[in-house]
Amino acid sequence: MRHDGARGAARLDGPALRLTVLVGERDVWHHRPLYVEIVHRARAAGLAGASVFRGIEGFGAASLIHTQRLLSLSEDLPVAVVIVDTEERVRAFLPQVDELLVTGGLVTLEACEVITYRGPAPAGGAHPDPGADTGMDTDPGMDGTDRGAEKGGRG
Repeated sequence: MRHDGARGAARLDGPALRLTVLVGERDVWHHRPLYVEIVHRARAAGLAGASVFRGIEGFGAASLIHTQRLLSLSEDLPVAVVIVDTEERVRAFLPQVDELLVTGGLVTLEACEVITYRGPAPAGGAHPDPGADTGMDTDPGMDGTDRGAEKGGRG
């Protein structure tokens, strides 16, 4: 694995560690969705990347089923934040996750192998050097896209 670029952009390959944090959609940290805070802290920590997945049904320690089915009144669906990076970097991030999970949650770690990790191909079709910083801003804009206004997108 290599870490390149001004913001610690990473190009991963080989052994890695996957951190999964399971929380409720309504869990908050200082009036901000908890999953948003985890993603922003992961970015600030220079981790390779983070993704958030919204579940359609699940239950946790309280054994209450949360679902998005039409007749259900649940609005607290399960959310998974998944982060992949080197074992050293993920383990160094764990104290921040622990600080955020004051109302509960589940944290798992799994060894994994990264086969490919690189940015999208430019418009011309040729793929950039996998070690080069693409300059892409992956911070979602207010419109929910990944196009930051400062990078020339519609954000």
